[in-house]
Amino acid sequence: MKVILFGASGMVGQGVLRECQRDAGVETVLAVGRSASANVSGKLRQLVIPDLARIADQAETLQGYDACFFCLGVSSAGMSEARYTELTYDLTLTVANTLAAQNPGITFIYVSGAGTDSSEHGSSMWARVKGRTENALLRLPIKAAFMFRPGIIQPLHGVRSKTSSYRLFYLLSAPLLPLARRLFPNHITTTEQMGRAMIKLARQGGPKQVLEAADINAL
Repeated sequence: MKVILFGASGMVGQGVLRECQRDAGVETVLAVGRSASANVSGKLRQLVIPDLARIADQAETLQGYDACFFCLGVSSAGMSEARYTELTYDLTLTVANTLAAQNPGITFIYVSGAGTDSSEHGSSMWARVKGRTENALLRLPIKAAFMFRPGIIQPLHGVRSKTSSYRLFYLLSAPLLPLARRLFPNHITTTEQMGRAMIKLARQGGPKQVLEAADINAL
């Protein structure tokens, strides 16, 4: 299986990349991002696109892939709905439509969030935009699309968030998260489980297209 990964430097993306590297059935991982990484080895390749909105310029490079794991995202804090829509809906669909045109047999897995609003009409701005994005992805003319809606994600195996406030949260909560996972298994997952679930869905498919934390953990 050949995989395209967006957001490889983020917390979820780091965990997904680790599982792809460890899975013998994943032949190649192409990490697409705005800047180059010094840690390119083994099955990992990278494609640097400073402006991801122009990804169609690299369309031929993106041919021949079986799955896309889209772990790229931004916080809506302090953002207008127009700007958040541009960075969430517009960018994601630009990427997805480009990949669909080159790889109609691709499986697209999108990291959304718990509380996403599929109706697109709720009071929460970020949830509406995420819902609109999910709905559009589910209509793509491709093999399959799956939406991941994790709640709290525990980083494992040295994975770290790039956001300082999240790093502080995980540092302070680290001793409690293993217990919390046992007490609330339907609300907490890990970066390892996220990666393994994505690979399994891309390889085998699944009965549900929208997956909450409990569904991710069950996979």
